[in-house]
Amino acid sequence: MPIGTWSARFAEGARVTIYCDGGWRYRGTLLPCKASGHTFNEEVDTQPSSWFNLELRVDERCNCPGDLQALGINIGDTIAIDSQLEISSSGFINARHLDDKAGVAVLLTVARAVRHGGIRLPVDCHLLFTISEEVGVGASHILHGGVAELVSIDNGTIAPGQNTCEYGVTIAMQDSSGPFDWYLTRHLLSLCEVHDIEHSRDVFRYYRSDAAAALEAGNDIRTALTCFALDASHGYERTHIDSLMALGELLLSYVQSKPLFQRDAQPLGPMGDFPAPGT
Repeated sequence: MPIGTWSARFAEGARVTIYCDGGWRYRGTLLPCKASGHTFNEEVDTQPSSWFNLELRVDERCNCPGDLQALGINIGDTIAIDSQLEISSSGFINARHLDDKAGVAVLLTVARAVRHGGIRLPVDCHLLFTISEEVGVGASHILHGGVAELVSIDNGTIAPGQNTCEYGVTIAMQDSSGPFDWYLTRHLLSLCEVHDIEHSRDVFRYYRSDAAAALEAGNDIRTALTCFALDASHGYERTHIDSLMALGELLLSYVQSKPLFQRDAQPLGPMGDFPAPGT
């Protein structure tokens, strides 16, 4: 069964590694139960695409469940899917798992630029990497009261009905959990305009980010969502280096900007400095 949301149709034919107790690892392939056209004829094409119609072919001499158990393979072992990375000369990056490994790469690049450039940031900036966003936990369990703003990094889907910037950065106005902070979102948009970073706005109806998990956990913070472009999300995905660069430029500009409101440093700020639209 999948961890998180993943269509079984993209698992068909994938090469995998099985991670077992004791450090044992085995290789195999995920295949539909009716995989041979020479045997099943047209049923190869008509069988439903479903996790119930998939099996894992292990590359070991096994003829029964006992043989698998003798190898140390058990129910609940984690199966890792090969990424099949390919980077083209035209700047396109094709791979599984670009969501959100591409975002991780961008954030680490920004951190490296700050460190090597000797850039002094105006406020403490914490880099947070979550490993459970796909199952809904996300950034719900590690933030502390000193954090005032949270900018999440995720994928912007390229598809009909979407407005994701394929070669730039996309600022999400809302995801399935609701709208993001008015002021922080527009601050990011203004940084794009000031620094001439290619960008667009979009709304994502069918996914949520780490920001939603942080708010649902009770954190009183401003949240925003920045996205690199991604085609075929959770499938065999594709992005472009220009989109990753644009995201990196925006994040580098953001970490060098001051906090939006000094009142956010206090648990409860005075009414007199409550922000008004347009300020």
